[in-house]
Amino acid sequence: MAAEVDQSSELSEMSSINVTPFVDVVLVLLIIFIVTAPTLLKDAIEVKLPKSASVDTKSIQSIGITVTQSGQILLAGKPVTEEALNEAVKAALAANPDANAIIAADREARHGDVVRAIDLIKSAGLNRFALQIER
Repeated sequence: MAAEVDQSSELSEMSSINVTPFVDVVLVLLIIFIVTAPTLLKDAIEVKLPKSASVDTKSIQSIGITVTQSGQILLAGKPVTEEALNEAVKAALAANPDANAIIAADREARHGDVVRAIDLIKSAGLNRFALQIER
């Protein structure tokens, strides 16, 4: 009789299974698949784009504006005055209403100088701009 009691207590102990390690392993594998899937798909899917005889000549024009550490504003790498920047932005908008500006400011540039450059392009009528950063 004592042997029967020992067997039943052993069975009751083994009736519950700890699934925590299994869940941990599954989650780690899921994370690995999520991270590697985009790179595998990018290499696996090869798309050859068709060519067209008619080309849409309208392209989005980007105006490159740089603010140096000393606060100087450059347009396409050349120093410009505030008036010249204003005229260049207006000319770009006249050529293409969908134009945008990309502002690259030096890490040590003053915040006020960057805001001044943004104000200049906004006063010329350009409201779409982005700040360029490094990854």
